[in-house]
Amino acid sequence: MKKIVILGGGTAGTMMANKLANALDKEEWVITIVDKHRTHYYQPGFLFIPFGIYNERDVTKPKSSFFPARIKVLYTSIDKVDAENKKVQLEGGKVLPYDFLIIATGTQTRPDETPGLKEELWYKDIFDFYTIEGALALQKHFKRWNGGKLVMAITEIPYKCPVAPLEFVFLAEEFFTKKGMRDKVDITIVTPMSGVFTKPIATKMLSELLNEKNINVVADFYIERIDNDKKTLVSYDEREVEFDTLTIIPVNMGDEMVNRSGLGDELNFAFTDKHTLKHRDHDNIFVLGDAANIPTSKAGSVAHFASEILFDNLMNAIDGRPLTAHFDGHANCYIETGYGMGALIDFNYETEPLPGTFPLPGIGPFGLLKNTKINHYGKIMFRWIYWHLLLKGKELPVEADMTMAGKKRVTF
Repeated sequence: MKKIVILGGGTAGTMMANKLANALDKEEWVITIVDKHRTHYYQPGFLFIPFGIYNERDVTKPKSSFFPARIKVLYTSIDKVDAENKKVQLEGGKVLPYDFLIIATGTQTRPDETPGLKEELWYKDIFDFYTIEGALALQKHFKRWNGGKLVMAITEIPYKCPVAPLEFVFLAEEFFTKKGMRDKVDITIVTPMSGVFTKPIATKMLSELLNEKNINVVADFYIERIDNDKKTLVSYDEREVEFDTLTIIPVNMGDEMVNRSGLGDELNFAFTDKHTLKHRDHDNIFVLGDAANIPTSKAGSVAHFASEILFDNLMNAIDGRPLTAHFDGHANCYIETGYGMGALIDFNYETEPLPGTFPLPGIGPFGLLKNTKINHYGKIMFRWIYWHLLLKGKELPVEADMTMAGKKRVTF
């Protein structure tokens, strides 16, 4: 029997397990997925928890609900990959041989990487919302908070879901307005980027929206440390930003296993060919989702589009054919902007987010770089799509490659 091992049972790993289970003969192939956690979280839903829109059960299901019956599941920690000998060493000394390996171990928040972040104010006046614990703690905090300086800060790039900090401040603006205390809350977003997004056209549209909502932006701010006594963010050039409540995106890093295995960069993201999704150094290892060091967003849509390319190339590799499928870096993100409205961006390695209609040219129904109600509904509907279609590896009516159909070129 030939063996495929998938490391990680999150979004990317679960999608691939379902695709492979449907495609490979169970008499010839054994598919094994390894993950130490038994609970699957719908991570885009964490954004809504601090504002009481979602609760924990809305974003939580057993991972076993989404794994196909034919695959083997090992709930254990991964020590390292022995790529030369095609083996995975698991916790406790167990060895798992493979013919092909898929690394889908995702990314993790590392608040310990920023001095002062995880000290006396952690989960008292400083919170993340990229973990279920942080989101729930912030929900409790907002129920009793009387106002002041609310800061949403990004420590470093890359991080999961690049638009989430923007969505947070938009929802915060609505939340405190409806509580009748917006005049008591000063909202600021602090970013190491030169603007609120990485590309100029989207940055212009989103900056105008932030300005309309009286949300401040502090750009080019590289956080060096958190001063708990003074309640300030301190940058490497010694600038300071005061806060009463700090919501922060901690440093994001890949799994330590990647580092122990010598398969990745200084942030533990696996070296990955950005088009074929094969590991840079090993022909029988592929990388999917947030675990890859490809230059595009770490987002569920990227994992979905890339999974189609990885699947095709893995089938090519199994049959000894060239890896002809190429990933273009396609990313597609709804942006919740508050008050039942939302925006949408669609882009890839070469093309920045542009205005237009999606997915049908001239029809939509979704508007690119437009603030509309239908875009909000798209964001809300995605939770059902995620649980019932995306995780199960079903085909969705959006091509893996980005198309220019419906998009409008613009210049400043």
